[in-house]
Amino acid sequence: MGFTNEEFIYDWNAGEAPPAPRRVELCDETLRDGMQSPSITDPPLDVKIQALHYMARLGIPHANIGMPCTSPKIQEATAELAKTIAREKLPIHPNCAARTVPGDVQAIVDVSQAAGIPVMASVFIGSSPIRRLAEGWDLDRMLQSTEEAVTFAVKHGLSVMYVTEDTTRAQPEVLKKLYQTAIDCGATRLCIADTVGHVTPHGARAIVKFFREEIVRDRDDLRIDWHGHNDRGLAVANALAALEAGADCVHGTILGIGERVGNTSLDQMLVNLVLLGWLDQDLSALTEYCELIHEHCDAPLPFNYPVVGRDAFRTSTGVHAAAIVKAKQKGDDFLANRVYSGVPAELVGREQEIEIGPMSGKWNVIYWLTQRGREPRPELVDKILEHAKNADRVLEEREIYEIIQQS
Repeated sequence: MGFTNEEFIYDWNAGEAPPAPRRVELCDETLRDGMQSPSITDPPLDVKIQALHYMARLGIPHANIGMPCTSPKIQEATAELAKTIAREKLPIHPNCAARTVPGDVQAIVDVSQAAGIPVMASVFIGSSPIRRLAEGWDLDRMLQSTEEAVTFAVKHGLSVMYVTEDTTRAQPEVLKKLYQTAIDCGATRLCIADTVGHVTPHGARAIVKFFREEIVRDRDDLRIDWHGHNDRGLAVANALAALEAGADCVHGTILGIGERVGNTSLDQMLVNLVLLGWLDQDLSALTEYCELIHEHCDAPLPFNYPVVGRDAFRTSTGVHAAAIVKAKQKGDDFLANRVYSGVPAELVGREQEIEIGPMSGKWNVIYWLTQRGREPRPELVDKILEHAKNADRVLEEREIYEIIQQS
């Protein structure tokens, strides 16, 4: 029947929403910042290469592929990832992390030369007063360290993303001095890091606005990146707010893995950006990418995780199932995938699943039987439903077939 959103869904999100950002880019930090979780397993190189392929399929243009100064093993793996990008001509711009120390940056130079492709140096230094107090850092020494590292990188042919850790708890005057020094030395990307998940969406907008007006001003050659953590459960909302305020690129990790409670969930960002119309990407491979990280990194994938969790498009409730089945009977999956879902299942290559349990009604049973080529005879429907009403969980397929055989 060709239903559309405009006909059957009134969108309150469209009211006073800000215009779409001038540009929206994503940077996948799964293989670097994501690996910093103490509960995550560092996967073998072939899995990391598979991750690169998923990034390419999903249209993710930037990836942090490691911090090569950490150890010889990590440097070797980082170089192999860069070589894969070069050899297979993957549409990914790699970057690597480094402290504002020339020796750290030299490891990135080595990776870039080994692969024969540009690799951006993502150099970072703490910026908040609490961090400076803990480290015993003097601002003049921090400015000198920034100048030395950025100058060293540029001199060796690397482009530079300058990152201040804990940006969202740092004073404006300190940020202006640090970033201006980095810009003067050749940095072209300026990364705001909400390192401990401190800000709210209001704070994210405020600090990006500050960067636009006080640091970037009208320079088109400078880009603003946003790197957020999820300590207050606001990482995705903050990232969207940062884009609204003028950030150019958002960093994240698959399944939100990372230190403490993790980073911005890149998978959730992709879904939201497509639904907002800010990106036009094929997300059919997203579930597979999440499962790869779940399986090989021991990354948790809760049953109720948005979009790719087991229950994201699964119901056993009678009212919900009835609405979905009736929508399907109208001959258009558009209705069935939206009547009880804020995310259309087909967006990520999934479909609605209807189970039978204590909260089910007859439509659950009718649909289940019909989908498996069984006639939904009234007496059989009643028998299965009676069994389900007396259960304490959703029935397994084996149990339902046993009832069918007994009937």
